[in-house]
Amino acid sequence: MTALDQISVETIQAGQPDWRAAQIAEALAAFHAQEVPSGAEEEWRYVELDFDLDVLTLAADPGPAMAPGPFLKTALDGAAGRVQIIDGRVVDVALESADVTVKRLAEVDRIETAAPVDRDKFAAAHLAFATDGAVVTVRPGAVVEAPIVVDVQATQAGTITFPHLEFSVGANAQAGLIVVYRSPEGLEAVVVPDIVLTAQDGAQLRFMSVQGWAEATTGLAHQRLQLGRDATGRIGEVGLGGKVARLDLKVDLEGAGSSAEVVGVYFGEDNQTLDYRMTINHIGRNTTSDVFMKGAVEDHAQSVFTGLLRIEKDAVRSSAFETNRNLVLSENAKAHSVPNLEILCNDVMCGHGSSVGPLEEEYIYYLQSRGISRERAERMLVRGFFSEVIERLPIDTLAEPIEEAVFSRFTQAQEEGRLS
Repeated sequence: MTALDQISVETIQAGQPDWRAAQIAEALAAFHAQEVPSGAEEEWRYVELDFDLDVLTLAADPGPAMAPGPFLKTALDGAAGRVQIIDGRVVDVALESADVTVKRLAEVDRIETAAPVDRDKFAAAHLAFATDGAVVTVRPGAVVEAPIVVDVQATQAGTITFPHLEFSVGANAQAGLIVVYRSPEGLEAVVVPDIVLTAQDGAQLRFMSVQGWAEATTGLAHQRLQLGRDATGRIGEVGLGGKVARLDLKVDLEGAGSSAEVVGVYFGEDNQTLDYRMTINHIGRNTTSDVFMKGAVEDHAQSVFTGLLRIEKDAVRSSAFETNRNLVLSENAKAHSVPNLEILCNDVMCGHGSSVGPLEEEYIYYLQSRGISRERAERMLVRGFFSEVIERLPIDTLAEPIEEAVFSRFTQAQEEGRLS
């Protein structure tokens, strides 16, 4: 184990290509110049990190692999390929398609990152201390129908790791990627994934992440989607695990006629914090985006959604919509929803909406008047609430285990009397 210090950087540099030296030096300077974010900052409002960054260490080697869970088993059935990343290191690559290539960081001549080093201390740390990762490329014109699956694991207590993943779909190609995040029960660790998604001109990219960290693990992910001319990007997010689980997502609709859809479902329990920060930038003309997120919180859990739709001055005839709906199922649970618009162009169509509240008593009463028990009525409403968003996820392979995981979380709390 090694600490996050200059000695660690020198060790990392010794095993990296020469061109990485300048990147590492810049990132290290930014890392030391910034403080650990706190809830006092607007970008981290409502979120408190309770770990001590100074005592966390880097894993010297990857730990033993975990047994596959239901999400991974389902995702791998008929997959076009698999990449396994454990404690920030690529340990296994298996491809079923000749149209897909995977390179490790030491084999490429440039590392793309989802956030600049001044975004926050963790973005800087990722570029300074990341030692390995996978760059997945789909050749132009290819149609890869089955998704590629990336299994990201954290296995060692007291560590901070930096899984790195780049996924580029070539011009006029079609492909999908599923990332499953996992850690053993009770594992106290911090994971800082960085994922860069690129859809070249005319490409169709589908991406899904299933965030299933253990209840004591903190996940702080940066993610970016870049879209070329007439490209389509569909992102699905499933948030279930983690003590604190944060997704900092940026979508850049750079090419004219590009389109993005972000669909997400999340469910927090116990003392979890599920934190979503999204910026959708309309840069090119005739671009389209739609953000649709639904979540629930119970016990003492809280969720945070901050979404910004930004329309640049030259992004004429763009269309952008943002919706966030939340169920608050226990008296001490909280959901914060802050959608925003920043429009610098007149010829656009934009809208946003959000809601935070309990299950509607009017609907429960209606179902009870039809002879349905209150318990069953609540279950019907929760299932209906989430089914709408689950049906819209970009890769339907995982719909069944996702629905089961979300619904069982509610029914268990209901049976144990933990709901208000």
